[in-house]
Amino acid sequence: MTFLNTTGKVITKKLRVGRGIGSGKGKTSGRGVKGQKSRSGVAIKSFEGGQMPLYRRLPKRGFNPLKDLKIAKINLDKIQMFIEKKTIKENEIINLETLKKLKIINKNSKKLKILGNGEIKSKVNIHADLITKSAIDKLKKIGGSLQIIKK
Repeated sequence: MTFLNTTGKVITKKLRVGRGIGSGKGKTSGRGVKGQKSRSGVAIKSFEGGQMPLYRRLPKRGFNPLKDLKIAKINLDKIQMFIEKKTIKENEIINLETLKKLKIINKNSKKLKILGNGEIKSKVNIHADLITKSAIDKLKKIGGSLQIIKK
């Protein structure tokens, strides 16, 4: 039942169920006859009438972070090994794209981190997103150049 209040706003009165057959919602109060859904305090949560429920249609994510940054990590001794094998040229800039092209790191990597494990003998020019303190010290000692990319 709808009517206007004193401010002119439309008000809909709450339907009172179980108040006789004349109300249209008497006797069983619009709940049908018998069964689980006719009882009080029962709700069949997430039941979609036999259709595959939403929680089963969506893929599982678990504890994998959605914004997982794929960071490729490479040690200085690994870079030195590739220079000795002549895979990487000594005067070449070592960056994410170069290492992806040479298939040294995964093509899905978004950032490059240089780790300071091992020794480096060649003067190299490195462009990386992240670098450890030990790697910085070793590169400065040998006279190599380093550029940290800020995004």
